[in-house]
Amino acid sequence: MGKVTGFMEYGRLSEANLPVNDRVKNYKEFVLHLSDDQAQTQGARCMDCGIPFCMSGCPINNIIPDWNDLVYRQDWRNAIDVLHSTNNFPEFTGRICPAPCEAACTLNINADAVGIKSIEHAIIDKAWENDWVKPQVPASKTGKKVAIVGSGPAGLAAAQQLARVGHDVVVLEKESRIGGLLRYGIPDFKMEKSHIDRRMEQMRAEGVEFRTGQNVGENVSAEQLTKEFDAVILAGGAEYPRDLPVPGRALDGVHFAMDFLTPQNKVVAGDTIPNQIMATGKHVVVIGGGDTGSDCVGTSNRHGAASITQFELMPQPPEKENKELVWPNWPLKMRTSSSHEEGCDRDWSITTKELIGENGKVVALKGARVEWKDGKMVEIPGSEFTIKADLVLLAMGFVSPVQKVLDAFGVEKDARGNAKASTDGEGCYATSSAKVFAAGDMRRGQSLVVWAIREGRQCARAVDEFLMGSSTLPR
Repeated sequence: MGKVTGFMEYGRLSEANLPVNDRVKNYKEFVLHLSDDQAQTQGARCMDCGIPFCMSGCPINNIIPDWNDLVYRQDWRNAIDVLHSTNNFPEFTGRICPAPCEAACTLNINADAVGIKSIEHAIIDKAWENDWVKPQVPASKTGKKVAIVGSGPAGLAAAQQLARVGHDVVVLEKESRIGGLLRYGIPDFKMEKSHIDRRMEQMRAEGVEFRTGQNVGENVSAEQLTKEFDAVILAGGAEYPRDLPVPGRALDGVHFAMDFLTPQNKVVAGDTIPNQIMATGKHVVVIGGGDTGSDCVGTSNRHGAASITQFELMPQPPEKENKELVWPNWPLKMRTSSSHEEGCDRDWSITTKELIGENGKVVALKGARVEWKDGKMVEIPGSEFTIKADLVLLAMGFVSPVQKVLDAFGVEKDARGNAKASTDGEGCYATSSAKVFAAGDMRRGQSLVVWAIREGRQCARAVDEFLMGSSTLPR
């Protein structure tokens, strides 16, 4: 795999970024994919390790050593075929996946992991540049019809797989554009939406029909879908956000993260949003230290915020993980995103006690430091503080999918409010309602795009087996 001694000869090379002062002036992507020569060198670092833990670390089980070797040999045409054999949308994952494959890389035990994500990014970009990404039109049609509710990565992956084996597939999206949280949750500076549009053109040629403005429980009924279609897949996102029940929560200027991020994506797409939430000139406090909070930081920087502070309830993680203890699993360690690099004060072990207002508007946040004792969070006496805050963004994760869709289909739920459906054995991904399946965030809860693609692909196979008795789709 790669060059036999490559991992000893070459160091890891990260993708280059445009300078901060340039990139915060717009919402365009700023990560530059590797050149052919750089990708070849990085592919050479892939070891002949015998057991490629990277493949099990990847939720979609990408055949990583094979396409690393092909890039090292500059056989890009076969590299994209291998990559596409497990991943419908490498242009998404090559940009926004946190790369659990790299954490599991054998080289990562005592050195820098192979830059798997950057090689994936280079492969798919070259494939599009050379017009190698073609529609895969089925040789014949089955006459079976499948409706997919939700057009995020799980829904799109399921749709493409099912269309390619000849089913008539209709994707229903409540918004005015296709893409779900890919389009409306991820800022354009991390992934421009032309990548979604390009895939939609391919999928339309493969026979997928897209219907926007289709809101189940409002202008579309569950009964209508189950009557019209032979199977229904529920593939919506985990949209119900975790709230912060503290005094002052109802003040003007306190918003859920998605109420801040989604309108900005729509503005970038050309929409006019009245009363858009803006961070311009404001002292912004982001509560929550995950990816959504980081996206709020990057967007606030582009708005021209006066200051940005991000609080996290959990303790600050270590700069480096104990690899001997955690490898090949995803490690807990300090992670600094490109948005943080653009400007942000970060603090950990902070609890919010109160949001302070004047004339109905938030002006400050009262917080305190906490520590963990015997598994319980305890406030540190005398640690209270107050920080100026004109805009408070709640980015503390998502609790569950919107319940009205599950209720409309009468789907049994698990303890977290997700659709209850197993991923093992006969009838996997099937819900308690006849011919209704669930995949992605709607089944497993808030997760990564790469997990959504995995679930969409696996659910497609389960639906194909349900409709046809057997399936040629990969498991």
